[in-house]
Amino acid sequence: MNSLQQNGLATRLPSQASRYRRAFSLPEHPGSANQRMSAGFLFLSAFFLVYCMRPEDWVPGLKYIPLAKITAGGAILALFFTASRAERKLKDLPREAKYLFALICVLSLSAVFSPVWRGGAVSHTIDFAKVFIVFVLVFLFVTNIPRLRRIIFVQSASLILLTIISMAKGHNRPRLEGVIGGVYSNPNDLAFAIVLCIPYCLAFLVTSKSLIGKIAWASGILTMLTALFLTASRAGFIDLVVSGTVCLWHFGVKGRRFYLLLITAVLGTVLIATVGKKLVQRFEAISEQTQGDSAYGSYEARKELMVRAIHGIERYPILGIGVNNFVSYSGMWHEVHMTYLQIAVEGGIPSLILYLLFFACGFRNLRQLRKRRDLPIDFEVFVGAMHASLIGFVVGAIFGPEAYHFFPFFAVAYTSAMMATLKEMDAQAAKQPPDDGLIRRTTRTYGAEAKWQRPVTVPR
Repeated sequence: MNSLQQNGLATRLPSQASRYRRAFSLPEHPGSANQRMSAGFLFLSAFFLVYCMRPEDWVPGLKYIPLAKITAGGAILALFFTASRAERKLKDLPREAKYLFALICVLSLSAVFSPVWRGGAVSHTIDFAKVFIVFVLVFLFVTNIPRLRRIIFVQSASLILLTIISMAKGHNRPRLEGVIGGVYSNPNDLAFAIVLCIPYCLAFLVTSKSLIGKIAWASGILTMLTALFLTASRAGFIDLVVSGTVCLWHFGVKGRRFYLLLITAVLGTVLIATVGKKLVQRFEAISEQTQGDSAYGSYEARKELMVRAIHGIERYPILGIGVNNFVSYSGMWHEVHMTYLQIAVEGGIPSLILYLLFFACGFRNLRQLRKRRDLPIDFEVFVGAMHASLIGFVVGAIFGPEAYHFFPFFAVAYTSAMMATLKEMDAQAAKQPPDDGLIRRTTRTYGAEAKWQRPVTVPR
């Protein structure tokens, strides 16, 4: 039982601990329902790889191949052929999935009745609706903790590689703007994606068992931070400070890894001094209000966009003006740099409510996960990473138009998959009677190993 003690699993009965050990660490049994659905999980992982790395933007010839559609389609087909044998069904979808589906329905109505541009709104709504399919696939295919770790690994490693490619291709391009297309074309969006992924990379760093693994993840984090400073994104930096503080609280303070605090302070100082000069200048431009300065002009333009978004909400409060239609509605041909105003003006107040309810479910899941004391230490770290990533999104959404980016929806999907997995494990463990009438009680703290107390014999 020593390995169980080291992983913090000793708080369960022996029969229960056996089930938790299998779910957390052992491979799937051949012929099981999970094994039969491995093809679907493989396609899902490939979709995450394509979405996060966008190889069609930097690999010649791939732009003619619809990689995202192929990988997502393969996952859907795998689900169709294995649905009858799957452990989870569509009826098991959590509340947050229903909120997301309702949000898409409202946005669809908004597009159909758009007073600005119906065709464009319908097209963009269809693109955004794909996130619901991804959410469902994550919930149905990620049925154990190792799979959850693998899918997070794919997202994290892919973004590290994309950051390296962006810096290599755009070393002479201001703020890395337009180096990679899609969600990374804007420097602020690239910085936003980096901030949401750094907590996962840090989780892999502190849980890695090998020196090579730690060096690789540390190098990846350093690369991502460098790229973030090169974007000179003020919103990204504020987001990093908030998300990083939550990370340090989970990993450094509660996890008793105090060396992370010192490393962060030193690394932050070095990065600001070396690659952060443009970022400092952009912050100074806000306070100095230098006329003609591009950073100050951007600041003033964003204020005006927010005012026009509020006017749009007042005029179309129920269904809004349609997804991505604010660019033309504002007359300034820019998005409003605040996610909550963006979703409200383009989808109406009901869309904003459903949007907030969806992410509130993610925080509810995390709150329940953080209360548990039967998780291995390694996976408590990943719960902390999800918490930091979601808080980073909530703060970053105040400063950027991130309403339709998939990354924050991925984070909520991870919490839903973990909650469902633990509930299934609890249900299985509850069916097992205590072995030999022994109940073992233990106490442990966050980040510390379990300590056995003397077993107590309970009379039959």
